[in-house]
Amino acid sequence: MKVLIAAGGTAGHINPALAIAGAIREHRPDAEIHFAGRKKGMEYGLVTKAGYRFHSIEVNGIQRRLTPKNVVRNVVALYHLALSVPRANAILDEVRPDLVIGAGGYVSGPILQAAAKKGILTAIHEQNAFPGVTNKILAKHVDIVFAAMPDAVERLAAPQKTVIVGNPVRAEIYAQDRVEARRSLGLAQGQIMLLSFGGSLGAQRVNEVVADLAQWELKERNFYHIHATGSIEKDDFAKLSAEKKIDHDPRFVIREYIDDMPRLLAAADLVISRAGALTLAEIAAMGRASILIPSPNVAENHQYHNAMQLQKLGAAVVVEEKNLTGQKLIEIVDGLTQNAADLMEMGIKAKALSQPDSLEKIWKTLEPHLEKVN
Repeated sequence: MKVLIAAGGTAGHINPALAIAGAIREHRPDAEIHFAGRKKGMEYGLVTKAGYRFHSIEVNGIQRRLTPKNVVRNVVALYHLALSVPRANAILDEVRPDLVIGAGGYVSGPILQAAAKKGILTAIHEQNAFPGVTNKILAKHVDIVFAAMPDAVERLAAPQKTVIVGNPVRAEIYAQDRVEARRSLGLAQGQIMLLSFGGSLGAQRVNEVVADLAQWELKERNFYHIHATGSIEKDDFAKLSAEKKIDHDPRFVIREYIDDMPRLLAAADLVISRAGALTLAEIAAMGRASILIPSPNVAENHQYHNAMQLQKLGAAVVVEEKNLTGQKLIEIVDGLTQNAADLMEMGIKAKALSQPDSLEKIWKTLEPHLEKVN
C-alpha cells in the first residue's frame, strides 16, 4: 500500500500529519508512506528527520494586504501556482498512491485536487474550528473529511462525509507523570507553576505582557514560571527582562524554545499561550487550565475560534491581543490562582475536549476503504 500525505506551513499541520503516518504504519507495516511539501518550509526538516520520503512542491499564499513587498510575493505565488498543477500530477505519477491525505497548508490544494480528479482515494484533516480556504474547497471534492472540532463540520459544508476525530497528539503527552515532572523541576509542594510561550518564532505582545506579569509575581507571589521567548524575539526579551530586573530570579526561567513540552505541560498548573490547534490539543490532552491569546495574524482569525471552544466550556480564559495589557494579564492570573481547586476544575473541563483515540478513529474510518489494497 502506498500513501501520500500533503502538509506544510506550520507544526500545527505537520505534526498531526506525522502522527497519522505513524498510525498507518502501525496498522499496516508494509505501507510505503511519502510526503509532499515545500522544501524551504518547516515540513522538509521534520519529515525527513522522521525518515519519510519527501517530494517538493512550491505553493505560496496570496497576500491580501498590498505593500511593495507583498506585490512581489504575490507575483512569485502566482508563478508557483501555475506550476503546481503539473508538479502535483508528476508527484502522483511517480508515487502512484492508493491513498492521498491532506493535513493542511497551501501544498494540500493542488495535490488533493489532482488526486481526486484521478479517482484516487482522498481524505483531509482540518485541525481548526474555523477551516482555512484550502480545506473548505477540498471538502467538496475529497472522499473523507476528518474534523478536529464540532464547529468545523458546518463550515466545511460536507457533513455526510465528515468524521469528528480531534487532533492527533503525540504519545509522550499521555505518558507523562505529573509528580515526576514537578520533582524534576524542583517545585515545592503546592507551588503553582506557570508555563508561557508565543510560538517557536515568538510573539512580541505576548512577551511584553509576560514581562509585566513576571515583575508582579516575583514581588507578590511564589510562582515558578517558565517562559519561552521564541527565536526572533529572544534578544528583545533579554533587554526587556534586564530593564525590569526579572532576568536573574530562579523562579522565572527564560528560554528561547521549549523542547520538552510534554514534561512542562505535565508539571504546569496554568498555561499562557497562543491558540494554535496543536497547542490546544496538547493542553486538553494534559488537562490544563489556560489563558489563551489568539494570534490576530492568521487566516480567518481561526485561533480565536479555536480558543472559544475551550472558553465556552469554562476550560480557558480568552483575551484578544487588541485588549491585552500587562495589567489585565496580572488581574486574570491573580484571580485564577487564588484557589488551586479552580485551576483543577478548568483542567478537568479541558480534558473533556481531549480525544485520546483520535488516531484510532482516523484509521478505523480509512480501513474499510483500504481492505482490498495490497
